[in-house]
Amino acid sequence: MAKQDEDKNIQVALPNIPILYTDMVFMNVNEDGVTIDVCQKGAGPNQYQVVTRIGMSKEHAKRFVKKLGEIIALTTAHQDSTKDN
Repeated sequence: MAKQDEDKNIQVALPNIPILYTDMVFMNVNEDGVTIDVCQKGAGPNQYQVVTRIGMSKEHAKRFVKKLGEIIALTTAHQDSTKDN
């Protein structure tokens, strides 16, 4: 399956991989960039399993946070407007 961004005409391949739910996220930042460890709860209390790791530059992380905030604000505003009806 491919997803296309109409604004930039970019095609992104979406292979048949599972979506991993996260219960916890650990973030580390240093002079080289940002590492995000996405975790799920383990078998015991206070146990977590890292299911994926994501690394990016600080500049990319700033753009990611900005875009994520915009998307959440849009969907929150949409959800709030549908509750009034």
